[in-house]
Amino acid sequence: MIQYFNYSLKECNSFGIDVSCDAMVFLESKEDIEQYLPLDTSPFIIGSGSNILFTDNVNAELVKIVMSSIEVVEEDDDYVIVNVGAGMNWHEFVLWCLDHDYGGIENLSYIPGTVGAAPIQNIGAYGVELETLIHQVDAYHIKSGKVKNFTREDCEFAYRNSAFKSSLKGQYLISEVQFCLTKKNHIKNTSYAPLQALLQDKGIYEPSIQDISQAVTEIRQSKLPDPLEIGNAGSFFKNPIIPIDQFTQLSAKHDSIKSYPVDDQSVKVPAAWLIDQCGWKGYREGDIGVHEKHALVLVNYGSASGQGILELSEKIARSVHKSFGIELEREVNVV
Repeated sequence: MIQYFNYSLKECNSFGIDVSCDAMVFLESKEDIEQYLPLDTSPFIIGSGSNILFTDNVNAELVKIVMSSIEVVEEDDDYVIVNVGAGMNWHEFVLWCLDHDYGGIENLSYIPGTVGAAPIQNIGAYGVELETLIHQVDAYHIKSGKVKNFTREDCEFAYRNSAFKSSLKGQYLISEVQFCLTKKNHIKNTSYAPLQALLQDKGIYEPSIQDISQAVTEIRQSKLPDPLEIGNAGSFFKNPIIPIDQFTQLSAKHDSIKSYPVDDQSVKVPAAWLIDQCGWKGYREGDIGVHEKHALVLVNYGSASGQGILELSEKIARSVHKSFGIELEREVNVV
């Protein structure tokens, strides 16, 4: 366990907001976690900082899990269960799986963040949700220090949500995550039009999981700015889910609006399209702005404040509601 005081968070958040915290604790093993817990109050747990917006200095102690081990714990001819430390970089884990020809995770390539943060957010992209890959999540109860093994059902997964973000928020510290992946007969998902189009442009009609990963990575790189060059947290808002009746009314007025089915009564609408239609794409005021290539990405061009980015997001949300009657919900956590 390593502890620093008056710690700068500028390199710990992908927006590059220049704030600090009272202290930062790095937990490098399960033994460190067991030494650190139990606690009477919930610690401020941070991953890679890729989904967070700091609006001020944090007058608290932050905790970061840096365990990054990978271990095959069970396998048969068809499937493998892989146990991964919560501090492992997500995309590095995806690449490790592809190197071993383990399938199911390829559509989630190039998503920023850590393995431990992935089930909290229930990350998803290009037709694949993380919850379909989860075998087990191991987490320590903060007040008792006892470890609990959460099954997929225990995690209460929903769209960009889980028990760790809702009913159990602040109660557990995730240490390891187990994934169930395919070893052969991979079920490949290329249903999303941009992914399908890129593969066809490359002349790939029977893609391998590696082909899909590479295509997803290229699409994400073409749309999303590199946080090392322009501060951002990727998609700032969730894609809103609305009733089919509401979408039918909107599509009668806006024939270019798109939707993706959720269930018999609702559809998902691209938040980027809504924001673009309101004229925000490419907007800039000082060092605060909306990326020129993707309306869903709010950016820090240099020395923007977190409060300024938050205020811009609120203006965007109000304009979308005024134009379309749709409430945008932030995907980024604001502190």
